[in-house]
Amino acid sequence: MTDLANPVLSLAEATARVATDLEGISRLGVAFSGGVDSTVLLALATRVLGSDRVIALLGVSPSLAAAERRAAHGVGEQLGVTVVEIETREGDRAAYRANGPDRCYHCKDELFATIDAGVAVTYGLDAIAYGENADDVRRPDRPGAQAATEHAVRRPLATAGLSKADVRSVARQLGLTVADKPASPCLASRIPHFEEVTPEKLAQIDRAEESLRDLGLGDLRVRHHGDIARLELTADDLASIATDPLRSEALRAVRGAGFRYVTLDLAGLQSGAFTLPLVAVHHG
Repeated sequence: MTDLANPVLSLAEATARVATDLEGISRLGVAFSGGVDSTVLLALATRVLGSDRVIALLGVSPSLAAAERRAAHGVGEQLGVTVVEIETREGDRAAYRANGPDRCYHCKDELFATIDAGVAVTYGLDAIAYGENADDVRRPDRPGAQAATEHAVRRPLATAGLSKADVRSVARQLGLTVADKPASPCLASRIPHFEEVTPEKLAQIDRAEESLRDLGLGDLRVRHHGDIARLELTADDLASIATDPLRSEALRAVRGAGFRYVTLDLAGLQSGAFTLPLVAVHHG
């Protein structure tokens, strides 16, 4: 944890710590989403091993927003690292579609199993890593970590003790375009637990969110409640969307994605809105 006694790490120190964890690896595959954590891991691994010994593995399925897919390729290009798309089929798993609080486990298990089943051999990879940081380790709502453990996937940022603040600081020191990018969980996180995840719902959410961003709105979530879209926005955007012309434009955009009703959540953006309450009850 970063505090006054533990200042944010310098780029040199972060690189040295990650280098220790990656010692002895010939070719590394990084499970890559284009978010700040996996991007920083990819950048540090490239500094340590060289871009010819690191590849980014981007899981592609209906749960990946089209904008996130495009952005991930842009980040890979910035780092000079090959981005390999891996088609994952978590939607074929009944446990994933059932959308319990462990949904992320089944998604990550599918990704890592797909890598193990052939991708690692095809690209000559002797290790796989993903971007869990030291703060993530303490969160109760990250079942994907169990899948990483089961598949012997490394977590260099967490092992090196890099907090979320460290990761963002390193991203800024490296001049990465994602340094201040908000967290962007997969589209399935917008569907309430125990309501089935389907490609149709995911496409609705993706279209609605992209349309809202095209109107100039920033960080947001479109929560799927059947005919109802519940919009979570930043405080500034909550104020601006309440009046025309943006109100009418947003209404048209979200209805155009297939929703009948469009509501605003006055609580604004809520990370882990569906999962945390259930996990808290389970751990309580």
